[in-house]
Amino acid sequence: MLAARAWLTGRVGIGMTIVVHPAGSTRAETDGMRLMDEQSGPAQAYDAPGTRPAPLSPAPRAPVPPGAVPPGPVRPRRGGLLRGLLIVLVLGGAIGALFYYHPWAKTAGRGGPGRYGDVPQAVRTAPAVAGDMPVVLNELGTVTPLATVTVQTQISGYLQQVAFTEGQMVKPGDFLAQIDPRPYQAALETAQGTLAHDQALLAEARIDLARYQKLASQDSIAKQQVDTQAALVKQYEGSVLSDQGTVDTQKTNLIYCHITAPVAGRVGLRQVDQGNYVTPSLTNGLVVITQLQPISVIFTVPEDALPQIMPRLAAGVKLPVTATDRADSHKLAEGVMAVLDNQVDTTTGTVKIRAMFDNTDSALFPNQFVNVQLLVNTIEKTVLVPTAAIQRGVPGTYVFVVKPDDTVSVQTVTIGPGDGTNTAVLKGLSIGEAVVIDGTDRLHEGAKVTVPAATPPGAEAAPPPTHHHRHAAAAQ
Repeated sequence: MLAARAWLTGRVGIGMTIVVHPAGSTRAETDGMRLMDEQSGPAQAYDAPGTRPAPLSPAPRAPVPPGAVPPGPVRPRRGGLLRGLLIVLVLGGAIGALFYYHPWAKTAGRGGPGRYGDVPQAVRTAPAVAGDMPVVLNELGTVTPLATVTVQTQISGYLQQVAFTEGQMVKPGDFLAQIDPRPYQAALETAQGTLAHDQALLAEARIDLARYQKLASQDSIAKQQVDTQAALVKQYEGSVLSDQGTVDTQKTNLIYCHITAPVAGRVGLRQVDQGNYVTPSLTNGLVVITQLQPISVIFTVPEDALPQIMPRLAAGVKLPVTATDRADSHKLAEGVMAVLDNQVDTTTGTVKIRAMFDNTDSALFPNQFVNVQLLVNTIEKTVLVPTAAIQRGVPGTYVFVVKPDDTVSVQTVTIGPGDGTNTAVLKGLSIGEAVVIDGTDRLHEGAKVTVPAATPPGAEAAPPPTHHHRHAAAAQ
């Protein structure tokens, strides 16, 4: 049998012994550990060829004091330190590169040439121009008719005729419906008969009174008989007055049998059909008439707007009002402000306003929601800039003004009203100065900018080269 012992030294200096068993199998063992062959028994080491193997025995260890924990096997740490050092070096290099090439530097010259802070920012500009800026209050209003009348019957009876058509436009006095007048005609004739009877009795009593008064002057009859006859005359006069009232009542009932339109407007849906018995207690009446021309729009304005409105009203100015649809894309009608309410609603802090519209084309419909623009005033000959140029930040309200040397300057301004597209600048900007309207997010005081040339009208961008064109250019 051959025996050999070898010591293998790696990166961490671990000793290893190659053990050859009598059966011919080999096994490696490290310092402080001997491997046992499961088939051949204890391993034996051979120092040289031809020598008899001697059984291997564990190396002696130092005695462990009582109560102490025996030391574990010695583990190398040199590899872990190298790996940690390598990780620290990689992270340090990455952080250094990040701080050297960081993209948020905006000051020119920081970080070396070719960095973002040195590249001029492409922006779009617009000049400040002179113009008029209207002061407009935009509110939400409701179309409210000046008159909405529910036509009710004043008497009871059968509905003989319905003379209107649903949706019809009517004028005051137009015939709408007819109630059976025969009972009221008969009652009128009865009242007139009673009146005639009492009038005859009154006439007779007056003749007798005159005769008695003459006899009393001749002392032919007693004065008591004259007084009694005078009282009878008064009684008949009262009966005649009562009968006359009854006659007038029946005449009025006959008039009520013929129902007419009380106002001009559009007739709504019919609430009662012909042939029904109607009474004055109907809940919905016979029909509803709504006045459409003219028509009003009621809207509210904040109480803070009153200082702008009141001086104009005191000067007798008719403030224009425009009504648009709910999408605020189509103008419906133009009118004027008519009435300002007499108090502020404490729950909302607003004041109601009624605006009047002719509505000749019936563009405004009752109870319709509309957008209302109330023109309070007009600021004439002021500086106007696009609303996109107005910036807000630490300096307050400001704009970026492009200087002749292609740098920008932060210029604080005092703004006025706007119309969504332009904003009036009351202070801080002159007519003709160029302000940045696009690309302001990366600008700062003194930053370099470039303004791309405007595309000529009708010019189109060249299409990107195709695959065939690229290869042809490469061949050339």
